[in-house]
Amino acid sequence: MQAFEGLRVLDLTHVLAGPFSTYQLAVLGADVIKIEGPGAVDMNREIGAVGDFNTALMGTHFQSQAANKRAITLNLKSEQGRAIFKDLAKTADVIVENFRAGKLDALGLGYEDIRAIKPDIIYCSMTGFGQTGPKREHAAFDNTIQAYSGMMLQTGAADDEAVLVGPPVLDFGTGAQAAFAISSALLRRERTGEGQYLDVSMLDAALMLMTSGVLNTNTTGRSPGRTRHARVPYAGYGGYETADGVLMIGAVTPPQYAALWRVLGREDIAREVQGLRIPDIAARRSVDEPILEDVFKTRSAHAWETLLIEAGLPAAAVQTLRDALQGEQVASRSVVGAYAAPFSKSGALRPAVAAFRSSQDGPEVKSPPPELGEHTGEVLAEIGYSDTEIDELRRLKVI
Repeated sequence: MQAFEGLRVLDLTHVLAGPFSTYQLAVLGADVIKIEGPGAVDMNREIGAVGDFNTALMGTHFQSQAANKRAITLNLKSEQGRAIFKDLAKTADVIVENFRAGKLDALGLGYEDIRAIKPDIIYCSMTGFGQTGPKREHAAFDNTIQAYSGMMLQTGAADDEAVLVGPPVLDFGTGAQAAFAISSALLRRERTGEGQYLDVSMLDAALMLMTSGVLNTNTTGRSPGRTRHARVPYAGYGGYETADGVLMIGAVTPPQYAALWRVLGREDIAREVQGLRIPDIAARRSVDEPILEDVFKTRSAHAWETLLIEAGLPAAAVQTLRDALQGEQVASRSVVGAYAAPFSKSGALRPAVAAFRSSQDGPEVKSPPPELGEHTGEVLAEIGYSDTEIDELRRLKVI
């Protein structure tokens, strides 16, 4: 039995962070019902690398985190739509939404409204800045939170402009934090019988992803430094140009650092650093870095990678996502799943599923992402609506 089997989640989220959080619940067995407006679909249905998918409202950005879900359309601006949502809420365990702060309260669908009819509901709100503070009503995307949080000024060379981290790490990081928060709330409810309200902020998630930097900055008053290849403060931790590309290495402890120098054929330096402490190694950076820069240029990145790994040191040549996905290591894991896709001309699509494996009943993709409103009739029938009533709701554009 999967962890969330038998639990129902009403998914009022859109774009990336919210849908990713509910996707993580869906791959572990939750019945996730994605709710979109009849004329206001999740924008990610029209975004992705395949034009035909976008036209069909099945963009790859949407499909990447929508497997195992069901989808209905519901006009929450209508009185009937709100009544249907409340009927659904009575059958739900979790509600997840990422509207601007206060919007669902204004519709009479906020936490207090739902708690009145479903006392043990777990209600998770996801916003850019949270439900408190002067920015509570401000809209946000991954890039604007990267800018506001200081993350962009920890990326790139010190003398360069701020650099956006390539993938939307804060969207997915926030989604993971929300899934964890919901999981903890479900465990608490199992023990106490009580539901609760969860306030998840993208900014808070950004700070959690910079945990050591938060304490360092609060302690010293200084923001973290920047280097192109992150060699601050250790010469042995970061990137170096090789004969054909960049190599990332990790040698910070004295045994690691000594092992690095032995691989490079510098037994003299290895003996010098063997008995040092980590702060002593940091103090050597200005002396050691130029030597490492010269030595690493004498071989290819993959040649150095092989030698360092054989010595038990972390090392990796910089490669593309395509390279990583085609490698044997990813193939040996279960992080990438597959589902049959009627919109694909090349067969099954292969999304990322979850970042862990389980010995039993782990995360799994079982059904493809739903088309817009694909399960509306099915879900409404489950809560007692007749075919005639459903047809009338469609005529009135409530669904």
